[in-house]
Amino acid sequence: MSPSTRTPLLGRGSWSETSRIADILRKETVGGALLLVAAAIALVWANSPWGGAYETLRDTEVGPAALHLDLSLGTWAADGLLAVFFFVAGLELKREFVAGDLRDPRRAALPIAAAVGGMAVPALFFVLVNLGRDDGALRGWAIPSATDIAFALAVLAVISTHLPAALRTFLLTLAVVDDLLAIVVIAVFYTDDFSLTALLLSFLPLAVFGLLVQRRIRSWWLLLPLAAVTWVLMHESGVHATVAGVLLAFTVPVVRSEAAGGPDAGPGLAEHFEHRIRPISAGIAVPVFAFFSAGVAVGGLSGLTESVTDSVAVGITVGLVLGKAIGITGATWLVSRFTRAELDESLGWPDVLGLALLGGIGFTVSLLITELAFGMGTETYDHAKVGILTGTLLAALVATVVLRLRNRRYRRIYEEERADFDQDGVPDVYQRETVDDRADHRLDRDGTRPPGGSADG
Repeated sequence: MSPSTRTPLLGRGSWSETSRIADILRKETVGGALLLVAAAIALVWANSPWGGAYETLRDTEVGPAALHLDLSLGTWAADGLLAVFFFVAGLELKREFVAGDLRDPRRAALPIAAAVGGMAVPALFFVLVNLGRDDGALRGWAIPSATDIAFALAVLAVISTHLPAALRTFLLTLAVVDDLLAIVVIAVFYTDDFSLTALLLSFLPLAVFGLLVQRRIRSWWLLLPLAAVTWVLMHESGVHATVAGVLLAFTVPVVRSEAAGGPDAGPGLAEHFEHRIRPISAGIAVPVFAFFSAGVAVGGLSGLTESVTDSVAVGITVGLVLGKAIGITGATWLVSRFTRAELDESLGWPDVLGLALLGGIGFTVSLLITELAFGMGTETYDHAKVGILTGTLLAALVATVVLRLRNRRYRRIYEEERADFDQDGVPDVYQRETVDDRADHRLDRDGTRPPGGSADG
């Protein structure tokens, strides 16, 4: 590939994709603020004189016992509400790879590699810190591997950094791929009492759901019962029920079929569902889960010291802060090294490090894996939650310092990305890049430079 046709790392992308992602991030920022409030309430309540009432509420069981669904409110939040969260994550992932900028393999390589590195290195750090323990501590190896996009965006909102579009897009796509990998880890490594019959049966309502949405049927009285039955059977199979959310999302079409007029006929149901369900996920599902999962009684200063210094908490903290920073930055460097792609000229490696540190903000999925690994109410479970909170706060603080130091540069890029001198509703920088992209496409196709094409891409 010639230098003129290389896809830059952390490129800006198209205007349509940038504007869509900006809208998503605004909603996730609000959800992140609600998540922070819910977690703070849980922590204060659990460590107050009324902490027993919090535990009683969290452990209250509701649901039909005949269907093995007499679950605690905390479990309903983890298994049920997070299925909504993973449904939205699945819709976003499919949208990115079918109709978004990531349908180009060159653009998709970076967030995939960064997500893999950002999961593998933290897990390695956790295992190294906890080698030698024989009490099942190593079951928590996947806890520091998750990234919480809502929490990260809340941090960005607090520090008021003008993060460029390319970095915002990379952060979102990294988190979405991270969520998919996390659900694969949960399904493969945290499945107990597996029932093949129930799993196979779950595919029946899933298939009917997929058939209906492919035909653009959006009647809630048809789709919701099918989704609920899929969730129940997935729960019965022993595979974590949140997997049902991702599988259901993958059946939803992103663009209309050619029989309905092709892609030009309009978007598929994925955009409709995402518009309707994302506010429920960000505004209700994730905050309620955080409320029931974040409350941990630390037992005063001595108890906090004991929890923070426990090797499980240390492994999680090191994994979230150092592991994520090294894994994401290292994977990005490897992509650059082996594809000979270069960072966008307006960005530098400190920007990659800042995003990698933001990736160390792990909360929602980390808490879910903690419950699966150690079970509620155990001492190791409490130590792990303290480690998640400590690592998340440290990663947020260090990311804040790095990104604030770069904010002057970000402000210049932000102003450039908003400049619209011809007042046509599309910032001028995206129009220039569209012309350059077309020129590069013609060069790739026939090996000739079109008239007026940029000599250096």
